[in-house]
Amino acid sequence: MKLETGNNGSIIAYKGIYPKIHPSVFLCEGVRIIGDVEIGEDSSIWYNTVIRGDVNYIRIGKRVNVQDMTMIHVTHDTCPTILEDNVSIGHLAAIHGCTLKKGCLIGIGAKVLDGAVVGEECLVAAGAVVRENFTVPPRVLIAGVPGKIIRDLTPEEIKRVTDTTTNYMKYVSEYRKGLEDAAKM
Repeated sequence: MKLETGNNGSIIAYKGIYPKIHPSVFLCEGVRIIGDVEIGEDSSIWYNTVIRGDVNYIRIGKRVNVQDMTMIHVTHDTCPTILEDNVSIGHLAAIHGCTLKKGCLIGIGAKVLDGAVVGEECLVAAGAVVRENFTVPPRVLIAGVPGKIIRDLTPEEIKRVTDTTTNYMKYVSEYRKGLEDAAKM
């Protein structure tokens, strides 16, 4: 798999299992993708992110954006990590052995722990910690440490959550154009 911005990233097999990455995926420098990982079309993995499917599997859907310096991992034998389509994960997040349902947004520096399930189109606030085995219903705001359901999201907030995917797809397009322009210089 070709990295978009250089060769300082790594895609590594673990116990003979190589990551499966759709050819349309945008990968930035410093990315590490290891083991039993599958990434769906039009997703983007940003600078210095680690996705480590070594002791269980990780499945990342279509149009998912995993922002800079995020860590995604799993728990041996018990908790894989599943990110459904159109999920956005903010910078410096830790996603560990959990399920993120379609269209949710995980804020900067948030943590989602083993066995947690974050519902569709949820917003997990920056710095929040979604505790182990906690199930979050759809379209709510989670904030705090430990994370608590604060309230239902407004229609405007739901739009902001879902627009993040569209915005990141635009960023990918702009980055690719910039890389093409730089290659011509």
